[in-house]
Amino acid sequence: MAATQTMQTEAFGSTGMATENKPTIPIVTHVITDEDIGALQGSKLVAMNLNRVVKLLTDPHSSMLYDRHVNALQRLLRHYPNGFPMKDLVQVFKILNVCSDRVNEQPRYEQFIVDILKICSLPFLKEKSSDELIYEQIVVESISQLGYLMRVPSPEVRKQICETLLAFYTESNSNEVQYHKATNLQYNQRAVENSDIAETLVKSLALLENEVPVRLAVLNVLQKFSKTSPKICEAMLRADAAHRLCSRLMDPDATGQLLFRSSEILWNLLENGDQATLASQLNNLTCISQLRDAFIYQLTQGYSHFDRQLRNDLLVLASIIASKCPDAPFVETGFAKQLVLFATFQEVKSHNALVKHLKLMQNHEDFELKKMLFNIMVTLSKESSVLPILSEGHLMLALFSFVRANESQSGPREWTPAQFEELQLQAMSCLCALCPKMLEDYMTVQGSTRILLLLEWCVGPVPILFRSMSSLFSLDPMQNDEKEDFGGHGNSIHGVGGRGNKRAQMRYCLRVLRSVVSTGDELALQDLADQGAINQIITILMNAISSNTDDDVIDVEMQSDMMMILSCLCDADVHRKELFGEVGVNVCVHYLRTNPKLNNSGLGHHRLLLTAIDCVWCAVVGCYSTEDYFLEKEGVFLLIDLLEQCPKGTDNLILGCLLDLCENPKTVHHVLTWRGKDNTSAAHLFCEIWRNEERDIGVKRDTNGAIVDVKQPLMGKLQESQGVISLPANCMSQAIADVSENMRAKIYSIYCKIGFTDLPGLTVEDHITLTVIEKYLDFKMGEVWTEILSELDQEQVRPTTPDMEAVEAISRAIENRAEIVAGTQLELLEAQQSQDMLNEQEFYAEIRENYRQKEKQLNDFSDFVARTSNYELLKAAKERQEYSIEASRIPNEYKKSDFFHDTDMPNLKTTTFGSRHVAVESTPINLTGGPLSNYDPSTGTKKVRKSMKKTK
Repeated sequence: MAATQTMQTEAFGSTGMATENKPTIPIVTHVITDEDIGALQGSKLVAMNLNRVVKLLTDPHSSMLYDRHVNALQRLLRHYPNGFPMKDLVQVFKILNVCSDRVNEQPRYEQFIVDILKICSLPFLKEKSSDELIYEQIVVESISQLGYLMRVPSPEVRKQICETLLAFYTESNSNEVQYHKATNLQYNQRAVENSDIAETLVKSLALLENEVPVRLAVLNVLQKFSKTSPKICEAMLRADAAHRLCSRLMDPDATGQLLFRSSEILWNLLENGDQATLASQLNNLTCISQLRDAFIYQLTQGYSHFDRQLRNDLLVLASIIASKCPDAPFVETGFAKQLVLFATFQEVKSHNALVKHLKLMQNHEDFELKKMLFNIMVTLSKESSVLPILSEGHLMLALFSFVRANESQSGPREWTPAQFEELQLQAMSCLCALCPKMLEDYMTVQGSTRILLLLEWCVGPVPILFRSMSSLFSLDPMQNDEKEDFGGHGNSIHGVGGRGNKRAQMRYCLRVLRSVVSTGDELALQDLADQGAINQIITILMNAISSNTDDDVIDVEMQSDMMMILSCLCDADVHRKELFGEVGVNVCVHYLRTNPKLNNSGLGHHRLLLTAIDCVWCAVVGCYSTEDYFLEKEGVFLLIDLLEQCPKGTDNLILGCLLDLCENPKTVHHVLTWRGKDNTSAAHLFCEIWRNEERDIGVKRDTNGAIVDVKQPLMGKLQESQGVISLPANCMSQAIADVSENMRAKIYSIYCKIGFTDLPGLTVEDHITLTVIEKYLDFKMGEVWTEILSELDQEQVRPTTPDMEAVEAISRAIENRAEIVAGTQLELLEAQQSQDMLNEQEFYAEIRENYRQKEKQLNDFSDFVARTSNYELLKAAKERQEYSIEASRIPNEYKKSDFFHDTDMPNLKTTTFGSRHVAVESTPINLTGGPLSNYDPSTGTKKVRKSMKKTK
């Protein structure tokens, strides 16, 4: 019927008349949906008006109609069994909040809250892809509301909240709903991270102190949240989670999960959160006491693999706190004393009840515990108040019990050889940090003797099995024929490079010795010297030098450590320098001859070079016998070679060593004799270093290196920018600090030794620089007086009139000296310019003379050709020659003498003196091309020479 009316309307106009008789085709449109054909998958979501439910619950007229409330909430549960749409989340959580507020009045709401929360554990539903972005903030606030529901005083509700959050964060639902799609797991996790649910759950722990099951459920949620999300960990730390958890570690719990989950959360916060914030929250008496009790309980009462792992985790937390917060109350709580007891009870006998029946086995957890106990000892030693506790617990004795030769077999209840080696290296690493702080204990346990004995064992023979992998260092190469059954396992980080040899043990022996000698304690140094450490180390170095094997990083490091140990032992003691002797000088000279290109190899040769120079300075300089032998081995030449070739960072050390060597008068001659690249002298090299130093610190100089500012001839940019500041009398001013911050003072002192005049190999630029160097002390004195006047002016203090006159006179005198130096530099430049002009004129005169000689040669050749081709010219030349000869004789009538003999041949028409042989001067070769050239007389040119092709 409708189709008929449509056709009639199209066929007739408004007047009812037919406008056009055209055939029409009826069109029938059928819209067939997926629902009609049954293609939709999943359950159908029948929406309901949640605003009416909210109004029913909140309207004052219907707020008491509980039966209607129950029916409405039941319908809500029936309509949304597979999740709530995003657009309805606001109303859903309004309903949850209203029910939560009325639980105390009407307990029937509790079950509905639980049921709604179960639905909230499912992913939220979206109708469009853009819903995730549109309702993102609503989703975040809804998740936050779940945390606020922890205020409901119902264990069931609180447990369900935890289960809901856990499922929402970790599970993805596969239930399909028509026309809707569930949010993915990544979206859910991102929404949880952006909400404040983690902070709310942490704060809710204060409400759950007496509800252990609920508390465990909350901890389970926090454990899952903090496992992989740094953002949640930061939010938990903002809510003081570390303190809240650690302060209740030892609360009563029959299941044992409270301690485990709390420690797991703390571990997650440690991995994903800020360690400094975590440590600061645990830095209090309550947390440290709880941590102490938990650790002791797990150590003494635990027996399973799980208990040992938990015990180690607690010790790691304690180590983090001690490293991040050195002032943590480990001493006040007694935790430090008990840790020392546990770290030493196997090596030091104790009657304490805590360790009476305690045994550490060879399993991995106990082995890790032992290493961590050693590590936390070093961490705790940063606080000076812990050192007496370490000394009282005989920690040094326990650590030195591992400083002994390794064995290939172990007893039934002892550590395995591999474990013992790791503990040995760990103990020696701890000794490197503890020995400088506990020198008295070190001397009490005879640490020097133990270390040197182990060092002697290290350089002994190695097992035949690992002969190809042995170390370079051996006291006696012939001993390698003996068999020893120990080879390092090299399993730990401290055993790098020690596989199959003893290099790891030797490396840490040297490190311990280095840490001891670096303290400068005279008793420790004398003890080492008395034990023969100097000769022993020099012998090892000599064997290392004579080895043909290439050094690796560890070898270079050990050699550097040995050189440093020798420097500290021999410094300021002439007798020890004599023990260092010629053999030690040979070692130093060998390292000074090392190719400077190796400094960039990455193996540490630059450090080895620095320690060698330092060893020369400390162990050679100051003893006449070693100094003379060092000079005999051309040591000064080697130092200046390094000064010329090596990077700038080594210049200061080399100059200091040279300066002290110049106290020996024999050194000055060596310095003046030295010649470098392009035959440069040492004086020129020192001037070049001075100019580079002034260029780096920004001293004002013109292009020729002359003084620009006579009032501040030495001041650099940094010193000028900092200005003059009023300082206490015990603080160095900028002018005084500048002396030690650059090398100009050392260069000036060296010139004071070698002199400022008659120096070889200096250029004009060097002379200009030398005028400044010569007056360095005067200029520096002027800077100091200028600073004094500026400080007095800032402090508004006026010196007495005589003092003021004296200071002004000194300032004027120094300024006049600067002007004199500037004038001298100007005279040098003018003299150089004059000399350059004179050299230029001499060069031009030489060029003119060369051209004149060439012209004379051409004229002479022209005359020769003319005489050869014209007989009249030849006769005239002959007559001129005879006339010249006659004029040159003193007697006039010598031909009339009876003794006159004519030497000329008759009828000889030449202008040369005749003889039996005639030398005919031919045409120059540059005109004819040589005797092999073919001359064409017809054309007067050379013929083109034809080359014949080679025949095969």
